[in-house]
Amino acid sequence: MTQKPTFWIVVLGVVILAFGVGIYLQDIQHQKSTKAAWQANRFNITRFDKIMKYAAEMDSDNWSVMRDSIGMQLDSLMILRFRKEKDSLDALKRK
Repeated sequence: MTQKPTFWIVVLGVVILAFGVGIYLQDIQHQKSTKAAWQANRFNITRFDKIMKYAAEMDSDNWSVMRDSIGMQLDSLMILRFRKEKDSLDALKRK
């Protein structure tokens, strides 16, 4: 059952090569998803900054109205994000 040392060296080389290819392919997919996330979020960042500025203007007289407005805007951001994700998944299924 013992093999020559060159056989085990070749097996070890194939295993290391397979791990290297797997890590490389995973890194490529990670870069694609990171790029897509940045593109999707760059528009949401400005809206989020406006919401945070709006929240800083809250006082005891107008907090309930502003709280409801902020909640609605954050809900719309989440809905838009969900729609983008759903569209991208649908596009992948069509390919």
